[in-house]
Amino acid sequence: MEIQYKEEMMVANGGARLRRTDAAMRFLALALTLAAAVVLGLNKQTTTIPVKINPSIPPVDMQITAKWIHMSAFVYFVIINAIACSYTAVSLIFTLATRGRKKNVSVMVTVLDLVMVALLFSAIGASGAVGLIGYTGNSHVQWREVCNVFDKFCHQAAVAMGLSFIGSMAYLLLVIFGVYKKL
Repeated sequence: MEIQYKEEMMVANGGARLRRTDAAMRFLALALTLAAAVVLGLNKQTTTIPVKINPSIPPVDMQITAKWIHMSAFVYFVIINAIACSYTAVSLIFTLATRGRKKNVSVMVTVLDLVMVALLFSAIGASGAVGLIGYTGNSHVQWREVCNVFDKFCHQAAVAMGLSFIGSMAYLLLVIFGVYKKL
């Protein structure tokens, strides 16, 4: 009888530790996706560029502004990170309220965590592709690199993608924890 009680307590303590780890990972994912959305959402840089209209006329200085809203991949990135952040807040409430006792809620949260991983990976991939073209250009279609002109903008976009990637890894760990709990 005493041995069975000790085994039940060890299982209960392991479950509590797993729930604390789950909650900590959700807080981490929430903070990282929020930070990624804010860093890119507030990203803006204005610079003056000399434009030559005619070789015999001196160049004209034009002010150009780079904003995240000008690129659809960056818009997608900000929206997906905001969705992931909002979902994490709701899932955190559900997981803390049910304490993992309701299997249906636990399975639903694990499946939605997997959906967040997929959405975040797609947003990071799209933004990374656009960022790479901005960094290196594309000589085949005569697109010049722009990160040498908008360096602050490009650096902030890279930081946002890094934060989002770490956040997606937190979601991936949440999926692994969710599957591990089911075993």
